[in-house]
Amino acid sequence: MNIGIIGAGAIGSWLASKLVALGHTVSIANSRGPASLKQLAENIGATPATVEEVTQNKKVIIVAIPQKSIPDLPKNIFKNLPDDVVVIDTGNYYPTLRDGIIPALIQGGIDSLWVQEQLGIPIVKIFNSIVIESLESKGQPKGAKNRIALAVSGDDTAAKEVVFKLVNEIGFDSFDIGTIAQSWKQQPGSTIYCRDITFEELKKRVDALGTAWSDMRNVIITKRNTDELLMKTDYPAYLKSLQD
Repeated sequence: MNIGIIGAGAIGSWLASKLVALGHTVSIANSRGPASLKQLAENIGATPATVEEVTQNKKVIIVAIPQKSIPDLPKNIFKNLPDDVVVIDTGNYYPTLRDGIIPALIQGGIDSLWVQEQLGIPIVKIFNSIVIESLESKGQPKGAKNRIALAVSGDDTAAKEVVFKLVNEIGFDSFDIGTIAQSWKQQPGSTIYCRDITFEELKKRVDALGTAWSDMRNVIITKRNTDELLMKTDYPAYLKSLQD
């Protein structure tokens, strides 16, 4: 597939490298322009591009930038995309660690529902609930024992099917959370966030979360805030805490 990636941080760069290795054609963009990506693109076999270029003639577009940068994307770049283009959001909202105050989210909004509203196009949320260390090293062939499952949510069933295939290629199972309004279940602070667990265990934890964001909002936001502090002060301890 022809894939565009907006964002060249840890997740965006790794996905670009992995997807090229799997035979896909990948263009990558960031806020600083194609020249800043020349060496990275050469190293992994991707094409450096502008943000506008990276959204053109693509089957999949991956948005892998900080939540605070979503409103800074050029206006209307997603407006005239064909209906079958799949737009993926990999982001998470970290108010104290990185993103600052986003009023709609600091008051308890759902991360990717807000992103979908900002972009003006249906999105699929994936790759947000796994640490880069696990993404890089823990993929396994389909059917492998204890294969890690990743949460996926979105409103477009056909788009999610494309994502399921990509996730399988990369080396993980997919678990369909439901609509983008249910994507709070994979936000920072939830019991499945960045846990390296199997499909069966992920399902058990998702079922235990219930269906109402209003019931779990304070619990998840409180846990997210606690985790943010630990991530900032002692990242190895944070990674260890994900073993529960």
